[in-house]
Amino acid sequence: MQFTAKQIADFLGGEVVGDATVSVNNLSKIEEGTPGTLTFLSNPLYTQYIYSTQASIALVRRDFEPERPITPTLIKVDDPYTCLTRLLELVNQAQGGKSGIEQPSHVAKSAQLPDNIYLGAFAYIGERVQVGEGSKIYPQVYIGDDVVIGKNVTLYPGVKVYHGCRIGDNCILHAGVVIGSDGFGFAPQADGSYKKIPQIGIVILEDNVEIGANTVVDRATMGATVVHKGVKLDNLIQVAHNVEIGENTVMAAQVGIAGSTKIGSQCMFGGQVGIAGHRHIGNRVVIAAQSGISNDVKDNMSVMGYPAINKIDFGRQAIHLKRLPELSNTVKELRKEIEELKNIIHNKAE
Repeated sequence: MQFTAKQIADFLGGEVVGDATVSVNNLSKIEEGTPGTLTFLSNPLYTQYIYSTQASIALVRRDFEPERPITPTLIKVDDPYTCLTRLLELVNQAQGGKSGIEQPSHVAKSAQLPDNIYLGAFAYIGERVQVGEGSKIYPQVYIGDDVVIGKNVTLYPGVKVYHGCRIGDNCILHAGVVIGSDGFGFAPQADGSYKKIPQIGIVILEDNVEIGANTVVDRATMGATVVHKGVKLDNLIQVAHNVEIGENTVMAAQVGIAGSTKIGSQCMFGGQVGIAGHRHIGNRVVIAAQSGISNDVKDNMSVMGYPAINKIDFGRQAIHLKRLPELSNTVKELRKEIEELKNIIHNKAE
């Protein structure tokens, strides 16, 4: 489909600078822009490309003023990145989606499915499952007994949802996600073996949660592992039993959270962060990549390192660490001078 600069600006509430009739039918990165595409400039580090891109239309901030001639028509908006997200959603909707029930697939007689569902081939729907309107369940998805799934949920190929778990509206689970596998609970025995502790709880995902490929959220030993609304989890994350993640918290790939840890809202975790069990992480906490959390973290803190400490303190330590060879040489020289002074004093005393 073709859209003119004027149509796009009207949709976004933006201002056109240039040819309002120019049209596009695709999107492109600013450094790779070609005629007939729309691009955007959000990060100042990419400003140089606005002067070389061949894209036909560019989204820019309202205060942007080019310093030399440019090719694209500009659409000035408050936030180019957010506006691009709106356009991507529009394109995604325009592409349409699959519908209907493909065969072979298994749907238990007691399951409740809406008329406007998509159910891919080789999917399995267990007893008493409830699925909301507009949901899409792709091939090879397994949904166990008594699972409740909300409206407009998308489960991509290979997702596994164990029995009794609940998924809210507008959730997206990417390929290979496992919801409700057993928590890691084993009781040590006198003979050195481990006896499995039955995990009889569930997992609750609230509305607007998105989970990346091959991420696992374990069911609770008792009660529920809870991922609150708006949480975004990247690929390859482990969320252990009885963990609770607060609203609108985001985590990058390979984060590992041990059992019964409580995480506040609006937190940001970098990749490969590890959190010990039974910890409490406050609201709006930022944890840098590869940090290890062994203690509680208060609200609004930014921490990094292992064990993680205040970001400013970590920076000071890093500066001293870089100087360690120099400091080591200084200490050696001082020791040598001290020994020489001792010898001088000793000789005088004799």
